Amino acid sequence: MTALTHLDSGGRVHMVDVGDKAPTARRAVAEGRVICAPATLALVRDDQAPKGAVITTAELAGIMGAKRTADLIPLCHPLGLDKVSVTIDLDEALPGFVVTAEARVSGPTGVEMEALTAVSVACLTLYDMLKAADRGMVISQVRLLSKSGGRSGDWTVS
Repeated sequence: MTALTHLDSGGRVHMVDVGDKAPTARRAVAEGRVICAPATLALVRDDQAPKGAVITTAELAGIMGAKRTADLIPLCHPLGLDKVSVTIDLDEALPGFVVTAEARVSGPTGVEMEALTAVSVACLTLYDMLKAADRGMVISQVRLLSKSGGRSGDWTVS
């Protein structure tokens, strides 16, 4: 089992020192789902949601969330992100929304947490904007799909 990098030899929490690591191109993709009632999905599809532009607002919120990751997750390094994109697709089969985020940076540490934060904030924003119509929505399956770059190499969910 790999040692936890956020613990020092005495078991105390610390921020990992990335000062000696060479900057490399890094990318992470994450995904999450918001499951809702078919009628709630129809409100968004038909542009009838009570709070307006649901998808655009949630996508923007996800991007903003990624930029604030180091403020939310105590041991994350603040990163000068090169790119963050958030895409929300309606999925009639769920029924609900599939949220995907991509984060990229050229730096000494990865962007997995930024991609996951973008997805989480976008999902929470969907819930907030639609809760008047459906308080029973479920946010689920927030997960990393892939990451590339860095010493540990590439990884893709199997």
